[in-house]
Amino acid sequence: SLLVNVAGQPRTEKVKLPSSLQGRKPNSIPNKKVEDPVAGKVNTSSLATAGQQLSGFHLIPPSVTLGVLKEGCTYAATVILKNVGVNFSRFRVKQPPPHTGLRVMYTPGPVAAGLQVELEIEIFAMVTGGEDTGGLEEIAHDIEILTETETLLLPVRANILR
Repeated sequence: SLLVNVAGQPRTEKVKLPSSLQGRKPNSIPNKKVEDPVAGKVNTSSLATAGQQLSGFHLIPPSVTLGVLKEGCTYAATVILKNVGVNFSRFRVKQPPPHTGLRVMYTPGPVAAGLQVELEIEIFAMVTGGEDTGGLEEIAHDIEILTETETLLLPVRANILR
């Protein structure tokens, strides 16, 4: 029961459900739905009455933390973008500005339902500020992935050691 904790006492605060159970995704901005009559739609009776949205992508993992990086070196991490919808869907990545040192490499094109593509996040560790920050500079940037139904934000965090 949600009214009592594991010890059997009444809860003092309300239980917070994860966003995945509430039906929305973290770090995403929904687009205004534009219905495309030519897009490959699946019309079956089992999908006609479904209450949930049957299109979209999931990021695995939902964020990238690279830890402490040495200045002047290049590092990479792989993120999977999986199509969890029932139709093929397209996406594109808005490349981060050059001063962040981030670059996203991927193969453009449509992604079939249930399939996935790999996004290679590459960072060239460079310190942009001239002030002394104690030897560490934090890099934090949200990479925008534009899909047909929403804009996904992939947070990338790293600390650069001088």
